[in-house]
Amino acid sequence: MIYNFNLGIGWASSGVEYAQAYRAKMLRAIGAKAKFIFTDMFPRENIQHMTENIGFLDSEVEWLYTFFTDTKIAPVTYTLKQLEATFGTTEYTFSRDGKTAKYTFPGNNNFYTVYMVDENSDRVHRVELVSNGFLIRKDYFTYCRIYSEYYAPLDNKAHMYQRRFFNEDGSIAYEEINDNDVVTYRFPDKILCSKEEFVGYMVSKLNLTKDDIVIIDRTTGIGQAILMNVRPAKVGIVIHADHFSEGSSDETNILWNNYYEYAFSQYDKIDFYLASTDAQNQLMREQFEKYLGVTPNVITVPVGGLKELKYPYKRRPHSLITASRLATEKHVDWVVEAVAEARKTIPDITLDIYGNGAEEGKIKEAIERLGCTGCIKLCGQQDLTEVYQSYEAYIAGSTSEGFGLTLMEAIGAGLPIIGFDVRYGNKNFVDQGKNGYKIPVHDKMESKERIAKLAECIVKLFTEADLEAFHAHSYKKAKEYLTTEVEKRWETLLKTI
Repeated sequence: MIYNFNLGIGWASSGVEYAQAYRAKMLRAIGAKAKFIFTDMFPRENIQHMTENIGFLDSEVEWLYTFFTDTKIAPVTYTLKQLEATFGTTEYTFSRDGKTAKYTFPGNNNFYTVYMVDENSDRVHRVELVSNGFLIRKDYFTYCRIYSEYYAPLDNKAHMYQRRFFNEDGSIAYEEINDNDVVTYRFPDKILCSKEEFVGYMVSKLNLTKDDIVIIDRTTGIGQAILMNVRPAKVGIVIHADHFSEGSSDETNILWNNYYEYAFSQYDKIDFYLASTDAQNQLMREQFEKYLGVTPNVITVPVGGLKELKYPYKRRPHSLITASRLATEKHVDWVVEAVAEARKTIPDITLDIYGNGAEEGKIKEAIERLGCTGCIKLCGQQDLTEVYQSYEAYIAGSTSEGFGLTLMEAIGAGLPIIGFDVRYGNKNFVDQGKNGYKIPVHDKMESKERIAKLAECIVKLFTEADLEAFHAHSYKKAKEYLTTEVEKRWETLLKTI
């Protein structure tokens, strides 16, 4: 079995989760059994809805908090009717507004606030119980109640002091006690005094053997607990981003990315590191040898794969696409500014932005301020499988990509790419002047200059480049990322480590 450890997942997931979803598909294809374990709490969402959304099968997912129960990863099917059956003969009044419903009971200001999965169904995700004006409990459901949180007033706020996790028959599997953020886990035969111990206990209960592989996608808060309990299984660390800070490193010292510092310091306990590009693989080897005096086992396997190349029926003239989380480091606002500038030369240019994130409001304001609501659109989170090939080119504002799944998908649809000449994604997918442009940058380059360079490249692409030749070169590069090729790499890795 291949166990893959991560922290969280969301509706606007990062490249880490999408990389895991790709991995799940490829391991499925080669017949390798895998589990994807998430260790964060998800109080506002059912984990199954988010994992299914990006392509995991329910049978592949494990959640730390239900691992010790007999409840299964499942969609929410618990209904208002089932909830009402628990009221007995108690009278109540009912009201509903969209996803939220309210049951009010006679007496001392007692009511339930119910949060449904969506506005159109009666499927209940959680219920908040209020008595005498105080929140006292929250119940969480899938096909049964999976856990409850218990609250008491503290400093005029609702303080969560306990969680109980249930089996399917309603019996208590274990409890989590929260005392001023000091967490204790109480089992019938054991007490664990921290989240780290809790994670370690789970790993120990996997009963790992020498035939098992544990892959850690994020080590923050869980890495040490896993390594203490992982043997005799083999363990690998996935590198999802730039692994060091160039500006803070010199000939004698290197500043590792804090997400990887612990995993690198434990190199003698790591069987392999997984890089997604040969360039990062080679650089890691050189740096380990230079700064640590060791030669690590670094294996290159792309974090994604293309099922097939996507050919267009017709591409929209002068159309650009970008797709990412709408986060600060993605610099989608620079792309918007650049397209607005390029529009002065190419009046019919368009840009569609796919993705969700915290920067959405800022980007929308920029579009409106620049008078570009007719040519720049926010398209939200969508399945882009059949979308890329409708466009003429892809543009990215990111200054760092460990791989760049959307870049891979873009060349898989024959798109040339405009972006900055930064590690590792653009370097990996763009051959300068053949299927796009890589813009040289340095740390002191101001955003105005970066925007101007992006705009210049957009104009150059649409007025000077041989777009048909650029499309053909992207397709040529994409062939090495076909899933059949990536699957072979996974098969080789599993046979040799």
